[in-house]
Amino acid sequence: MKLLSILFSATFLLPMSAAAANAPTQQKVIREVVIKAEPAKVWVMVKDFGGIHKWHPAVENTITETKADQDGVKLPHRLLTLKGGGTILEKQTINSDEDMKLEYKIVEGVLPVSGYRAVMTVKAGPAAGESTVTWTGRFYNKANDVHPKPGEDNETAIKAIEGVYDTGLPNLKKVIEAQ
Repeated sequence: MKLLSILFSATFLLPMSAAAANAPTQQKVIREVVIKAEPAKVWVMVKDFGGIHKWHPAVENTITETKADQDGVKLPHRLLTLKGGGTILEKQTINSDEDMKLEYKIVEGVLPVSGYRAVMTVKAGPAAGESTVTWTGRFYNKANDVHPKPGEDNETAIKAIEGVYDTGLPNLKKVIEAQ
C-alpha cells in the first residue's frame, strides 16, 4: 500500500508541481490616495463606471452598454478611448454601495497585460472629512508566459499599470478637491 502511495505521488504530483513552475506568476500593483472629501462624495465619482474620463487624464471618452459576457451574464461594459489612440474594453463585475467597492476586468485592449482584474475601494481617511481610495490590480504579463518576449514581460506589464494608477489617482484627488 505504501508503494502505491509513493507511485501515485511520483506519477501525479510531480508533473503538477513541474507545471506550476512553468506557469507565469500573477503580478500586483496597489496604489492609494487620501482625498480631502467625505467618502460618500468620493464614492459617487469612483462608482460611476462610465465616468472615468471625467477624472483619468489618459481617457478621452467612455461609452457604456450592458451586454452578455462570454458566460452569458449581462454586465455593464465600458469602452475607453485613450488620448493618443487605442481602446480598452472592460466589464464591471462588482459595484457595491454598501462596501464602496468597484471591481472590473479588462476584456481586451492595448495595455500589455492579460487576465487583468482591478478593485477600487473608498474608505474613511486618516482624518475627519477625508477618504482613502485604494486601487489594486492583479494581472499577468501580455504573453501570459514564463518566458515572454520583450514588451510582453512582467516588467512592462507592471510599469503600464503603475502608470495608469500613478496618473489616475492624483487627478481623481485634484478633480474631487476642486469641487
